[in-house]
Amino acid sequence: MTGGEVAGILVAVFWAILVSFLAVVLVRLAQTLRATTRLMAEVTEQAVPLLADASATVRSAQTQLDRVEAIASDVQEVTSNASALSTTVASTFGGPLVKVAAFGYGVRRAMSRDGRDRAGAPPAQSRRTIVVGRTVPAARRRKQKD
Repeated sequence: MTGGEVAGILVAVFWAILVSFLAVVLVRLAQTLRATTRLMAEVTEQAVPLLADASATVRSAQTQLDRVEAIASDVQEVTSNASALSTTVASTFGGPLVKVAAFGYGVRRAMSRDGRDRAGAPPAQSRRTIVVGRTVPAARRRKQKD
């Protein structure tokens, strides 16, 4: 065998190894692509119903939010009406009712007075000073003490 023949055999063996290696890589790549295709089909089968359910849920949530917004605006309107009503009632009846209550309290206090002072203490015993058989009025007694 000549050098050219040996070189040809080596190149043929190298090409055979390279083709075998590429064939193995291509077989593995084909298996990976088949598995990916299967996985994508399964995901699509499961995702489409899930997306439909999610879309229905979002629509339902939007409907509920619209209802809540309507209720909240109604509550706000009722609150403002109640505030206006309480202001009107307070301004209409508040002053006169306070005056009537104060008058009633004053009348009750005046009617129930049994000689007590503002603090509710009984009056001081009226002491009379007797000077040589005479009673000195309280006003004169204060002047005499000073």
